[in-house]
Amino acid sequence: MVHITINGKVIKATEGEMLLSVIRRHGIEIPALCHHEAIEPTGNCRLCMVEITREEWDGWKKHVTSCLYPVEEGLIVSTHTPDVIEIRKTILDLQLANCPDSEVIQKMAEEYGIYKTSYEVVPEGDNCIMCYACTRICEVLGRSAISAVGRGHRKEIAPPFGAEPPDCIGCLACAQICPTDVIPWTDRDNTRTIWDRKFELISCKECGRQTIAREFADYLIEKRNIPREYFEICDNCKRSELARKMGEIVARAQEVAI
Repeated sequence: MVHITINGKVIKATEGEMLLSVIRRHGIEIPALCHHEAIEPTGNCRLCMVEITREEWDGWKKHVTSCLYPVEEGLIVSTHTPDVIEIRKTILDLQLANCPDSEVIQKMAEEYGIYKTSYEVVPEGDNCIMCYACTRICEVLGRSAISAVGRGHRKEIAPPFGAEPPDCIGCLACAQICPTDVIPWTDRDNTRTIWDRKFELISCKECGRQTIAREFADYLIEKRNIPREYFEICDNCKRSELARKMGEIVARAQEVAI
């Protein structure tokens, strides 16, 4: 256990814990687009930058990405100094130029008083902030179906050779973790389409509701040792069946009591 100071308040934290987690746990909101608990932090978006110093530094300070900086005994942290706010404003100003149509970026920028970028707008901007959250979650799943390709402002996230990714399992993890909702996908009839590849959807045997892609179910059966029968019934029907059984148990208990 270590003691650090955040915005003038001394708090306890677990040694090795990242600053961002501690800051948010104590109700202090700072932006962080690329951070997600399911993947290791990389600090790509730079928005979670904070100012740190120590008493023995005699006024010297520096700025660090809080998602990557571990807590240390005696650390003094400031989350909303004028310099920190200016850094975030500059980053959001640049993001507005790169992602002019992103509602997420627009809203965050407005919170910092930016309603129009001061930079030249990228005409082919597609709202991807290149945080790599999608590729990192795909790696965690052991698929690596997509990756960054190209260089400079032409860099983009794509499957190999721009074709249907053979290792994709249609799990939607990449689309759901994307902070700017830039990865398109559709569920129509009994087919899921993502990265131009189509997947058969499993339908619940009870109500017919579509659940997950069959290839994703096969992956979970193999890698997580989940029985195949688990995917034959949707979560809603499972909850209904559990409620019915619990109701029967309660009714029988009441009969015995009488």
